[in-house]
Formats: sequence, structure tokens, C-alpha cells
Amino acid sequence: MDVQETGKSTETISLPSENVQERTVFQDWIWMFTELLGFRELIWQMLLRDLRLRYKQAAMGILWAIFVPVMVVFSGSVLKFVMATIAGQPLELSTFTGMSVKALGWAFFLGILNNGANSLLGNINLITKIYFPREAIIISGMLVQFFDSFVGSLVLACLLVSVGAVCWTWNLLWIPLLVFLLGCMALGLGMFLSCAMVFYRDVKYILSVFTSFGMFFTPIFFEVNQLGPKLSPIMLLNPVAPLLEGLRLSIVCGHDLLQPLYDAQGVLEWHPGFLLYAAVFSILCLLISWRYFHLKEKLYAEFI
Repeated sequence: MDVQETGKSTETISLPSENVQERTVFQDWIWMFTELLGFRELIWQMLLRDLRLRYKQAAMGILWAIFVPVMVVFSGSVLKFVMATIAGQPLELSTFTGMSVKALGWAFFLGILNNGANSLLGNINLITKIYFPREAIIISGMLVQFFDSFVGSLVLACLLVSVGAVCWTWNLLWIPLLVFLLGCMALGLGMFLSCAMVFYRDVKYILSVFTSFGMFFTPIFFEVNQLGPKLSPIMLLNPVAPLLEGLRLSIVCGHDLLQPLYDAQGVLEWHPGFLLYAAVFSILCLLISWRYFHLKEKLYAEFI
């Protein structure tokens, strides 16, 4: 389906029949979801377009989906090896595999965040010519990143299974929930940043700083318990940290995320309250950012 035809054929039914201010917040969310569902064909066409543009005339092709997480894992492995050598301790397999799982989750989060933040400015022609829910661009970008991360996760899964690093327990069922919450958080932040970037172009520099140094404030290349009993709970206040730690514990350690976990020295490694905290933050971040994004939607064409 052609994008312009989609916009023209659905513009009359997608516009609200009443003023946004006359609806409650809950009704507004329902209306936005219903409108977005009506444009599902447009989202699908945008997804196919982005996939073609990403891999068309690329020497590595789909290998680019593996390249980024591999580089993150490789750089983390070098860092872990140096840290282990300085401390005079061997680099255990579980440490390496746990870091790899968290690195892949971090790459997934950053991919959605970067694609979402730059989506409006990267689709000026569509935004200024036709009407459609602008969040459709961000969602299509999220689906592209999900495809890339899925390919990378298949490679990592084969590696972990081959070395026997996966704990085959029912706790692997936590993976879809953790990935869903990670995607919701990245999508919400991406919507907010894309909206802010339309009005304030220097937001892209702030985002660049975050993506460059954010991993040092997130337990990717180290475990939370290494910070000691006082700092480990503070590190888990980073809403991304419980989700990444949950992936490591459920896949590599086979730990039930509904149960607290302490190391041999009594340092807190995990508490289910942190999962609840991250889940509430992710959902609220998505809902609030989505509504704010929608309220500012009519100004995008003017400021872009």
C-alpha cells in the first residue's frame, strides 16, 4: 500500500471527532491506540521500507544485525579480562555469559532509543505532506530494532547453549516480560526525545552523551554485588538495571525473580521490588510520553 494513499484514505476517519481537552486521559489513551491500530498497514509498510533501506547495497547485509552486539560483547570482554587480571582472579564463564546477555539487552534498548529520537527529523517529507499518527514512525523503527536484536539473540543463544551456559528452568519464561518492559521504556523515552528534538535541536547532543557514557552507570560490564551493600541498591534504582540483571539471573543463573538473592558476603544482588519498580517506570514512561507526544503532534510540521 502506498504511503500517500494510506494517509489520504484514512485522514477523515483518523481525526478526532471531539476536542482532545474534552476527553479524559484514559479515554485519550484508548483513542490513540484505536487510531494507531487503524494505521497498522502503514506501520507494516514503513517497517518493510526501513528494512530495505538498512540492508540495501550493504556489503555485510544482515550481518550488521550481529555486528553491533558482537562489538559490545567484545569490548566488554576486554574490559572484564583487564579487571580480572588486575584483581588476580580468573575470568569465569558465567561472568562472561552474564555480561554478554546484558550487553545484548543494552544494545536493544539503545537501538530503539536512538531510532525513536531521530525518527521525526528523519521523515520530514512524510510529516509535512500527509496526516497519520506520528508515533507510527517510531513504532516501525522499534520493530526494525527488534528484528536486528532477534537475529543477534539467535547467535548469542547458539553460543550460550554450545558452552552449556543456559540454565534450562521455568525461569526462562521471564525473558518475554523483561524484553517487553525494556522495549516499553525505550519506546517511551524515544517518543519524548523525538518530540523534544523537534523544538530543541541540541537534544541530540544530550542523547549522544547518554549513549556514550550510559553504560558506565548501568551494570553491564560488572555485577551489582561488586559495589557493596550500600551502593548496590542505589545502582538498581537505574530503571534499566533491574531489567538487564533480570535477564542475566533468569538465563545464566536460573534464578526465580520473585525471590530475593544475596551473595556469599550477604550483599543484595536482587529483590523482586526492583522488578516492580522497573515495570511501573516502563509502563508510566510509555503512557505519559505517548500522550505528551500526541498533544504536541499538531506542531511538528510547523517547527520541522
